[in-house]
Amino acid sequence: MIRLFFVFCGFIFAVVGGVSILAYLNLLTAGYEFTMYLQFIVRSIEFYVFIIGVIMIVGAMTIPTRNKQKRKK
Repeated sequence: MIRLFFVFCGFIFAVVGGVSILAYLNLLTAGYEFTMYLQFIVRSIEFYVFIIGVIMIVGAMTIPTRNKQKRKK
């Protein structure tokens, strides 16, 4: 159940950050160069929210769970 919570929260963070990063693509049409765009994105908080969301999703999917119930033989 906790893994589902982390996947859901990570998905929300990744969507919020990703949509903001895509919205900032309008800076390219305003005359910014691609390197300036990348420098701007790396300095913005939305980039870090996106990275945290992706790490939460990957972490929740890959970290093994502990089985508290022992199998009877």
